Amino acid sequence: MNHNQTYLQQTQIKDSWYIIDAKEKKLGRLSTQIASILRGKNENSYSTNINQKNYIILINSKYIIVTGKKSSQKLYKRHSGKPGSMKIETFNELQQRIPNRIIEKAIKGMLPKGRLGRKLFNQIKIYEEEQHQHNAQQPQAIIL
Repeated sequence: MNHNQTYLQQTQIKDSWYIIDAKEKKLGRLSTQIASILRGKNENSYSTNINQKNYIILINSKYIIVTGKKSSQKLYKRHSGKPGSMKIETFNELQQRIPNRIIEKAIKGMLPKGRLGRKLFNQIKIYEEEQHQHNAQQPQAIIL
């Protein structure tokens, strides 16, 4: 055990707000970087079990891109629980219907499973266009 290590308490951590523009960004690269910022891996005081209180505002989510043939081959499945009720959509169909769902599913899969992951997932706000309602938080722009 390292006796020189200091542990942060939840009361010592301050909220940080970031804004990211997803226009013409690749889905996988963007979502991995967002997941690591949410976890707090860009902080000096990173710890696996602590919520670093990083909030992310993602704008222009409907302009996200994927490479190769993924736009027609990537499938999104959902199931209501009743027999025969599985619905399958391609990337293009889901992007026209609910563009935010694509990024939400990608980021949620990269976060830890359990209490901390659910808490971190609530700290991301995704918007289809540039308008958002978080100007009062004075978010810092991050260029990825």
